[in-house]
Amino acid sequence: MKKKVIVGMSGGVDSSVAAYLLQEQGYDVIGVTMRMWQEGEDASCAGPGVAEDAERVARALHIPFNVIDCQREFGCHVIDNFVEEYLQGRTPNPCIVCNRHVKWEGLLRYGLSVGADYIATGHYARVAMLPGGRRAVRRGVSGAKDQSYALYGLTQEQLSHTLLPVGEYEKSHIRAIAQEIHIPVADKPDSQEICFVPDDDYAAFIDRRVRDRVPGPGNFVNEKGDVLGRHKGITHYTLGQRRGLELAMGERIYVTQIRPDTNEVIVGKEEALMTGSVVCHKVNYMAVEDLPQPLRVFAKIRYNHKGGWCVIEKLPDGSVRALFEEPVRAATPGQSICFYQGEYVLGGGIIR
Repeated sequence: MKKKVIVGMSGGVDSSVAAYLLQEQGYDVIGVTMRMWQEGEDASCAGPGVAEDAERVARALHIPFNVIDCQREFGCHVIDNFVEEYLQGRTPNPCIVCNRHVKWEGLLRYGLSVGADYIATGHYARVAMLPGGRRAVRRGVSGAKDQSYALYGLTQEQLSHTLLPVGEYEKSHIRAIAQEIHIPVADKPDSQEICFVPDDDYAAFIDRRVRDRVPGPGNFVNEKGDVLGRHKGITHYTLGQRRGLELAMGERIYVTQIRPDTNEVIVGKEEALMTGSVVCHKVNYMAVEDLPQPLRVFAKIRYNHKGGWCVIEKLPDGSVRALFEEPVRAATPGQSICFYQGEYVLGGGIIR
């Protein structure tokens, strides 16, 4: 009897080819699009075009297709968290939160309800069984597209039901497969922005959501506390930002800290952004069950960070401190740090 797999289909090339590859491998494939967001029709995670494109692909592959409603979960776990983090002067990574608490939870819940054995997505990563019996996300074959960083939050239960077929391919190969089999979205460009903020104007999005709570303009100050000018509101800024400050200082300056309590944005020279110590909380262990002693690992402090070697140690409150061998730039509160052992994700947490 064929194993049944639920494929999360976003209407894009990667998830479409994922469904095709699993079909070719002999699985009984069902396509599912998750309805997450409806504030604006342009939102790439929920606009009507997403489900329509996914359904067109499902028809071309001759597989069943369904839309499941995840708006409540998405609003609670992703949107509300996104807004609150920015109001607290932090910069969240909504994709990581969504993967753990919405996509995988929703797909797996639906999959189990219809008797499916697995769920699958179009992420460029792989799932591996380690010698000790634990599962871990492994880097994808396509180094330039590797998305293992965004999956560090998945649980062992979720991983035990997960297939990631495109992780075995380069992106160019996936695009070629799509064109070869004439998938309707073969030439569709990749989405680059956060799906529910398609214009990248995070501050305007937050203002629409919680206008009465958004802090107004405040002071730009240096590390001595000298007032240098006025800012538009802390939700407009993130650590390491240089553009858009509109301060005539005669030299390059960057946002080095955001203080929501005083509504101040601290600016300074780039060297103020460098640090050798990064602490994270809300840690998820993946390749290991726990961290009983310090361990040397490779770590990334953001998706496009090239990474660096560090020693990680567990602190008394359960958080983890990473001591980098070379300083890292702009370790931003609210972003995530992901730890690797070779090609495998050891775990990760949110930078505090």
